[in-house]
Amino acid sequence: MSKLSLAVLCGAIFVCVLVPSASAIPPFARQYGTSCATCHIDFPKLNDFGKAFKDAGFKFPKNDEDFIKIPPVMLGAPAQKEMFPKVIYPGTIPGLPMIGLRFNTFFQVYSRNRNNFAPPANGAPGIPRTDFQPGLFSIFTAGNFGDGIAFWVDDDFSVGGANSNGGLGDGYLKFHDIGRLLKLPKDALNLRIGQFEIDLPFSPARSYNLSGWDIYDQANFGAASGLGPGEGVNNGFAFSSPGQGVEISGGHTYGGYHYSLAVINQNTSGVTATTCDPANPACNGAGNVSPAVDIFSDSNFKDLYGRFQYRFNLEKDATSRNDIQAAGATGPRDHTYLQLGTYYFYGRSVQRVNTESGVLTSREPFYRTGGDFSFNYRTFNLFGLYMYGHDRSQVLNEGGTGLMAAPSAHFSGGFLEADYLALPWLMTILRYDRVQSTADFLNGGGSYFQPASATRNRVTPGVQFLIHANIKASFEYQIRPKQTGTDASGNPLTQRTNQAVAGLEWVY
Repeated sequence: MSKLSLAVLCGAIFVCVLVPSASAIPPFARQYGTSCATCHIDFPKLNDFGKAFKDAGFKFPKNDEDFIKIPPVMLGAPAQKEMFPKVIYPGTIPGLPMIGLRFNTFFQVYSRNRNNFAPPANGAPGIPRTDFQPGLFSIFTAGNFGDGIAFWVDDDFSVGGANSNGGLGDGYLKFHDIGRLLKLPKDALNLRIGQFEIDLPFSPARSYNLSGWDIYDQANFGAASGLGPGEGVNNGFAFSSPGQGVEISGGHTYGGYHYSLAVINQNTSGVTATTCDPANPACNGAGNVSPAVDIFSDSNFKDLYGRFQYRFNLEKDATSRNDIQAAGATGPRDHTYLQLGTYYFYGRSVQRVNTESGVLTSREPFYRTGGDFSFNYRTFNLFGLYMYGHDRSQVLNEGGTGLMAAPSAHFSGGFLEADYLALPWLMTILRYDRVQSTADFLNGGGSYFQPASATRNRVTPGVQFLIHANIKASFEYQIRPKQTGTDASGNPLTQRTNQAVAGLEWVY
């Protein structure tokens, strides 16, 4: 057994010994006097009841008044509802400040040959063998204002130990079941306004994984110059980025249909390219770093996103199958279900190229589409996602006087993941990520590495422990296949960038 494997195993055993039986009280738990486990499986993953709680606008889906321990404060008398519109329509605010905190920190161990393809320059240390990394410290608040109006705000005070890296995550108002005003079926129409993570099949912002799904972070960047065929795409959009706009949705995430349609601002800002291929006449001679390519979001165009899913609850008992949670001899639990979904995103990136003849503007449409599934049997969950991305491309012509069409950039890939709740406080995880991108192939890996293919894949086993219901220790080991390449002199190089990560997180 390697020293790295032994260290991970010892850490896992140490945490197992420390695990007691306890519960925690973050904001909603304080309000209802219950445990985090009421809504979560290995937080932040929601169980079926947690999904129903969220769908209902952060309220118990049935008989909320009977369960809430700290009643809301009325903003006006109930009788004012009958006097509207001659008076302000009354609402409520939570009876206590709905404030929560979140903090996490990590320890990472890298492979010995981690710097083979990019040796440190000028005496720099390169990627360290081991590394302690602070994660994020954030504050969040959520709740409802009565009459189906929910709110959520979360803000990262610091990321990676630096205050300047923080920023707003989600901040929105959501109006639930406004379809009742149009005599539509219950929960058929909701409205969300503000900044929010689009309605993805699986949320990267609220994932329990230590590392993100690779396909959600995939952007489409061609070579920096943007002058060669197929190299004119510089689109920084990734699914893991939040958007600002409006969204309509309906249905339920815990059974039956669910849909969403969103119109959001663009988030396609990329890099400014200041290098040029001297062989291209547009460079006007070797060593000239003009033209520069500036990548912008198009404020005059809004991106469009749509999603539809259907979940088949597969419980044998009809009453349990159609209820908020399944039920059995051991009490309430998640349904056995099969969920199938699809999604489509359409946007447009804008690039402005500075040339001797003036500024040229390229508007390049792009789309992302795919499908997803999730199968759950009691405490076992298998889920996955496939995505195809396509960006139209334009590059400078040989004279540098205009733009011409070039081969489109595209990528595909996804992930397959399984988790098993072996004990209420112990979850095992195994996932596979794969991304294949033409843009990644063009980019290469720097002067020391030219990839033989444009495929990235990894296998990631992991295990997570709830020390308390609000304190979690996590371990994962990222296994990547051996990479081969050549250095600047054409000599062969190999590298395997495996990585072990341990994390500790708490919420309050």
